[in-house]
Order: sequence, then C-alpha cells, then structure tokens
Amino acid sequence: MTGKETTVGRATKFTFLGLWLVFSLFPLYWIAVTSLKAPGDIFTFPIAYWPERFSFENYQGLFGTADFGTYLVNSLVVATVAGVVATAISTLSAYVLARFEFRTKSALLMAALVTQMIPSFIALGPLYLLMTDLRLVDNRLGLVLVYIAVCVPFCTVMLRGFFQNIPDALEEAAMIDGLSRFGALVRVLLPVMRPGIVAAFIFNFVNCWNELFLSVTLMNSDGNKTVPTALNGFISSFNIDWGSMSAAAVLTILPTMILFAFASRHIVQGLTSGAVKG
Repeated sequence: MTGKETTVGRATKFTFLGLWLVFSLFPLYWIAVTSLKAPGDIFTFPIAYWPERFSFENYQGLFGTADFGTYLVNSLVVATVAGVVATAISTLSAYVLARFEFRTKSALLMAALVTQMIPSFIALGPLYLLMTDLRLVDNRLGLVLVYIAVCVPFCTVMLRGFFQNIPDALEEAAMIDGLSRFGALVRVLLPVMRPGIVAAFIFNFVNCWNELFLSVTLMNSDGNKTVPTALNGFISSFNIDWGSMSAAAVLTILPTMILFAFASRHIVQGLTSGAVKG
C-alpha cells in the first residue's frame, strides 16, 4: 500500500512539474515562433502554433532598417563594463564589511539594504538633473556609472556572506607566510570566492542588460540606445510591431541564456555557499 501511494505521489509530482514546465516555456516558444512568421501570417485564424512557412523578414528588418546591431553592441558594452566594475567594487567593500569592525558598519549595511526597497524610477527626476549638470545624459559612460551605483549595494551584502563563510585562519596563514593583506585577498581568498564572484557578476550583468527605465531616461539618440529601449520603441500609440519585437526579444534572451548555460555550475555553487553561514 505504501509503495502504491509512493508511486501515485511521484506520478502526481512529475505530472505537475511537467505541466508547470510547459506553462513556463510556452511564452518563450511563442515568441520564437512569432519571430519566424512572415508579418502577414502572425494574426491568423485559426491560430497557427507552427509556421506554415518560415520567414526571416523580421530579423532582416531589425538589422536592415532598425539598426538593431548597434543596440546590441551598446547593451553588451554597458552591461559588461558595469558588471565587471560593480563586481570589483562590491568584492572589496564586502571584504571590508566582513573582516573589519568600525562604528558605521551597521549603518552601511542598513543603508545598502534600504536602497533595495526603493524603486529606481522614484529617483529618475533628480538623477536626470544630476546627469544633465555632469553632461552625462545620452552618454554610455553616464549610464555605466548609474548602473554601477545601482548594483553595488546588493552585491556587497551578498558577497559579504561569502567572505564570512571563509575561515579567518586561511587568510592569517597566508599573511604569516609573508603576504600582505591585499596579497592574501588576491592570491588566497579570491580563488576560493570564485563561485560567488561569478554569481555576483551574472546578477549585475543581467540587471544591466534588462534595465529599461534608466536607459529610456538617459539615452536619447539612436546611436546610444540599448536593447530594452529598442524593444520599447516597437510599441507606438496605435500599433505594436509584434514580428520585429519578437525577433528582438529572441536576440535579447540569447546572451543571458548562453551566459547561464556556461556558468550554471558556478551560480549554483556560489548561491548555496553564500546562503549558509559556516
């Protein structure tokens, strides 16, 4: 009886998980299928769940008329630079918060957590005025600086947990052998921290890659726009270009999927090691 109940329970569980998988993946499938339909075949009745004929008109239009390649390059440059710099700053600040005691330590941690509770669009007005005074509006450098400021607080708190999981004795042994504190950090701690650093970088990269409000506010010219801004441009007051938007969405999703595919082992290891205090 127990074995039968176990079998029924497992069958129910796998059925539920299978339905949930289909439910989760269907939007991605529908976007990909829509991108491969000719513009005149997107809205048909009955609904075609598989294209009768494959067409690459939507992709050709992206690179032929919309200059989507420029948007991809802008997003790649901004997200990569902001992700690398934010991860480096977060690593150093997290090390300080994990290894040293000082008066404002608790206040800094609280401030870092409070910033995550405030939606970024609330600060769009003051931020735009500040960036205008600094002459960084419609400038990729300005967008990079803003993204770094947005990413650093959360990643600092996250990486602090990783440093707390590393025994102090490991660092002290390296310093006894003649390394400076910074040398011990670079040559001993950072290799151990690699899963956490990879997880932090991917978190920063994906956040910068998908961010819309700041990019729309600060980027005006077509030569400096990022991918989310380009996607938003396919929606007008009277029409939505579903074919071009679907093709652009597919090209936008691919880099993050490839990144997660190659770094999934580091992400899982990093998140699990940072979640439990040793």
